[in-house]
Amino acid sequence: MGSSTTTRGLKADELLGFSKDLGANVGVFSGLIAEVTPTWFVLLLGAAFNFGGYFMIWLAVTGRIAKPKVWQMCVYICIGANSQNFADTGALVTSVKNFPESRGSMLGLLKGFTGLSGAVMIQIYLAVYGNDSKSLILLIGWLPAAISVVFVYTIRTMKPVKHPNEMNVFYQFLGASVVLAVFLMAVTLAEKLVTFSRAAFAGVATVVCFLVFSPLFTCIREELLVWNIQKHPIDPPTEITVAEPRQMIDEKVVKSCFLTIFDKPERGEDYTILQALTSIDMWVLFLSTFCGLGPSLTAVDNLGQIGELLGYPNKTITSFVSLVSIWNFFGRVFFGFVSETMIVKYKLPRPLMMTMVLLIACIGYLLAFPVPGSLYATSIIIGFSFGAQLPLIFAIISELFGLKYYSTLFNCGQLLSPLGSYIFNMRLTGVLYDREAIKDLAKKGLTRSSVKSLTCIGTHCYRLSFIILAVVTFFGALSSLILVLRTRKYYRSDIYKKYRENAESL
Repeated sequence: MGSSTTTRGLKADELLGFSKDLGANVGVFSGLIAEVTPTWFVLLLGAAFNFGGYFMIWLAVTGRIAKPKVWQMCVYICIGANSQNFADTGALVTSVKNFPESRGSMLGLLKGFTGLSGAVMIQIYLAVYGNDSKSLILLIGWLPAAISVVFVYTIRTMKPVKHPNEMNVFYQFLGASVVLAVFLMAVTLAEKLVTFSRAAFAGVATVVCFLVFSPLFTCIREELLVWNIQKHPIDPPTEITVAEPRQMIDEKVVKSCFLTIFDKPERGEDYTILQALTSIDMWVLFLSTFCGLGPSLTAVDNLGQIGELLGYPNKTITSFVSLVSIWNFFGRVFFGFVSETMIVKYKLPRPLMMTMVLLIACIGYLLAFPVPGSLYATSIIIGFSFGAQLPLIFAIISELFGLKYYSTLFNCGQLLSPLGSYIFNMRLTGVLYDREAIKDLAKKGLTRSSVKSLTCIGTHCYRLSFIILAVVTFFGALSSLILVLRTRKYYRSDIYKKYRENAESL
């Protein structure tokens, strides 16, 4: 009985983890809703999902409702995690449409702040609730929902405007985010070495909140600049009479999306959802996403346990997790800004950046076990490469398939991430770990039935798994390289020309 109970418990943990990844990465539902509803509705629905899912988990863990079954908890955590897709769809898609010529930088910033959100929440939790772990679930439930409600009407699609100071503003945002990331890393490490008082936690949380909202001061300053410019407008251009009425443009017969599925436009034009999903470019991108994000999620999920089996103390293991989180942020903002610069200045295809990131990830997997202490390097490399992938994937989709149906298409871009996590984490890494543990038992003259749970100690427990993850990721890099070859001509052109022509000047 003991063995079966333990096995069920382990499977329950795996199912809960998979449900969280599934909810966090399957955002097609939010994308389709965003195609037919205003942004404020998407954000409010996400807030409802966030509060509803995590509030039910909080009620369960505090015993305020009857103990739910495993599948019910899976549903709760899937709903709660899925709420972030609504926030992403509302904020991210809107920002890309508002700043189409700086989409890489914008995506890097937004995904970077998303990567720091967990560390920010921890500091607020420690200041408000102390060390009551159950209250952290409640905080995760109500705070993001409240933020979405408060700012719901400020996030909206606007006609792109040529701002004279746009890139400088983005770099100021980048500076603010880097300061926040460094501060969080320093505080996180300090909290592992020194016992903080409640007042100290409150002070840290105050500084964190100030840094989070500091970009607002930049926004206010720039709004005042725009206001001053508009107070003294230049003479309006001479009105040009159009010979033909604009209604003539609308006389083109709109065909069913099923009839145009194979009648694809040029790269960069607005694809329909079906045109994009049946495109070779999209499927190559799907393949590289599956081979990139799947192994990355698997490695991140197992770093803590790898640290335990290698004999690292708990504080060191926590440092590994912190390093992954912080370098995840740096990967997002670095490749967001750098890939944008490479496109604008040197016409390098953004998929080439994806190839580089996946090759970097391969190095991280292979460095996990060779020498003592190499897990530090692995944590940094995996965190950095993992963080870089999503902004690149989202930007590539927007550039190749247009922005008209971007709400749905960018969510399709991460569909294979939970599938990859399930296959590589539960069906590969878990199985190989159990096999190595059984081998260890056999060396001791024991059988599986003689122990309650399988435990493997040593570098061999995950070595083969990480080698396979490296091989899979390398294959993903090769598939990304195919996309580079297919799109090199497109990226040599001025891909932002039409957005620049349609933007208004201040």
